Amino acid sequence: MAKTETVTSDDGVRLWAQRSGRGPTPLVLCHGGPGLWDMFDDVAGLLGDLATVVRWDQRGCGRSQPCDGPWTVERSVADLDAVRRHFGLDRMTLLGHSWGAQLALHYALAHPDRVGTLVYVSGTGIGPDTDWHASYRENQLARLGERPERLARWRELTDTPGRDEAQEREWAVLHWSAEFPDSGRAVGYAERMAEPWFGINLACNGQLNAEARSVCGTPALAAACAALDVPVLVVDGAKDIRPRSAVDSLERTLPRATRVVLPEAGHLPWVEDPRGFREAVAASLGPGTAVRR
Repeated sequence: MAKTETVTSDDGVRLWAQRSGRGPTPLVLCHGGPGLWDMFDDVAGLLGDLATVVRWDQRGCGRSQPCDGPWTVERSVADLDAVRRHFGLDRMTLLGHSWGAQLALHYALAHPDRVGTLVYVSGTGIGPDTDWHASYRENQLARLGERPERLARWRELTDTPGRDEAQEREWAVLHWSAEFPDSGRAVGYAERMAEPWFGINLACNGQLNAEARSVCGTPALAAACAALDVPVLVVDGAKDIRPRSAVDSLERTLPRATRVVLPEAGHLPWVEDPRGFREAVAASLGPGTAVRR
């Protein structure tokens, strides 16, 4: 049974968190965004017999306390460490998705002794975003364009100044629908991401993305990753609209990386291939967690 708790960060900001599952390994999840909230209901259910799963909403986002930041990678790492301390974890398996994969990587770089395994899901590597961002936008438009009416409405909302809450949610659902390769089911999947709807923290999104752009591609980040003595599982969906070649920069730098590519999955690989995703993550959780067939 899931238990919801409040984590207090070292500067007093209250963070929503939830613990569920009964497995022997502590597994902490870091959601994407930035500026969004935990949408890992399916992942927690999928892995709950293999791990004790901890979820949380990042600072100023979702069910966590509204605040004015600060929104930096360093602050996000400190908040994640507050979650670890709150649940009494000496070491944890750390799974991050999309922006959360980047946060999880930075946490492991700062505290390698506190991470048993890093599971890096649908991230974009450590190279500059000029290596992949233009292709991502092109792929996004192509996938939305599979349903012309969907693309037209997304463009209309994108160009609408001062969108109200309903329009913001509709825009997000259409935007997220491009993450799923099955265009017939894409909007339904995206609707699930937006239920419940908490609103996007645009200030958080802008500030953390700007910092990421300034750090990725730097020799300092590459050197830190090359020295990371933590096993890392990289999980990709081959049909992610972000070019998977972006992750090559990370895979070839890490000394202890394993990579699993799920051929029919997109940006949320547990949606299209839950069995493949579960098996990949189970292998990273340690002895006694192998999936029985």
